[in-house]
Amino acid sequence: MGEAATPRATEATEATAAIATTGAATPRATELAEAAIAGDRLALARLLTAVEDRSALAEAAMRQLYPMAGRAHLVGITGPPGSGKSTLVAALIGEVRSVGRSVAVVAVDPSSPITGGALLGDRVRMQAYAGDRDVFIRSMASRGHAGGLAATTTAAAAVLDAAGFDLVLIETVGTGQSEVEVAAAADTTVVLEAPEMGDEVQAIKAGLLEVADLVVVNKGDRPGAARTAAQLRAMLVPSVGRVATERPQPKRPEVMITTASTGEGVPELLVALDRHRAAGRDEAGTGVRRSRASAQIESIVADKLGARLRAGELASLHGRLVGEVADHRLDPYTAADRLLEAATSDAP
Repeated sequence: MGEAATPRATEATEATAAIATTGAATPRATELAEAAIAGDRLALARLLTAVEDRSALAEAAMRQLYPMAGRAHLVGITGPPGSGKSTLVAALIGEVRSVGRSVAVVAVDPSSPITGGALLGDRVRMQAYAGDRDVFIRSMASRGHAGGLAATTTAAAAVLDAAGFDLVLIETVGTGQSEVEVAAAADTTVVLEAPEMGDEVQAIKAGLLEVADLVVVNKGDRPGAARTAAQLRAMLVPSVGRVATERPQPKRPEVMITTASTGEGVPELLVALDRHRAAGRDEAGTGVRRSRASAQIESIVADKLGARLRAGELASLHGRLVGEVADHRLDPYTAADRLLEAATSDAP
């Protein structure tokens, strides 16, 4: 990468030494990790492909790269269809680059029903930055994963973080109803709304506003933008005389108006993102990072257990238990207990 990545590039020697001493390394994983840190875009793309495929190469590389991550600002961009997520992401890329910073994008797209690959609509919209060495855009297929993300989105963001990008934008699929998962993958969650899209209460029901750190009314040049923003601010005002409780309290996100197609309001959005990034270094931000780490560990444990259940003697046991549960000769809880016991035992 260019000037914006220089601070991280100067650490290449130290990073290489760390990689060499990390356990579970393979020569190919070490080669790709070193090249990605040094700014090799092809190596970075190959690493992301391995991550998306959940290959052994990806696991070996992640073991080496993860200690070098944790410095990028991970920003989730979500919202209902038609709110202009991709257009806003493209506008943010331009604004970030105008101040000399590097940016990467993970654009999670719907999967092709034929090939299972990503439908590359988001990448097409961002082609203007394809030749910029300090911009990296990756489309990932959701592959049926719920929550608006691909199952490997968090790992991909960590790779881009370790590769030295200052800002990593994570754009969700855009189904608009179940995309709260992005809040667990990002330091800052931006929820987009468009003017006069219908009953604003539906946004509350979808859960999107409950995970928002910033709410952006995009397409601000349309009639009703100011009205929509005012309604959202009114919804998000904390209730007067709220009774103290140990239950988690809703966030109090800032509401902004942008017109991504013209860039209006985008500089102010970047300032707000930086402000939230600074605030996120406090105790609350630590809680977010711990939650993300917990989700990552649990996902990997589930994947590894699933792989064990599909192999060797456990596969045979799994098949027998499935038959017993299907015939109602055994309850699924007992079956799960037996599988877990066998999966964690040296002698299944």
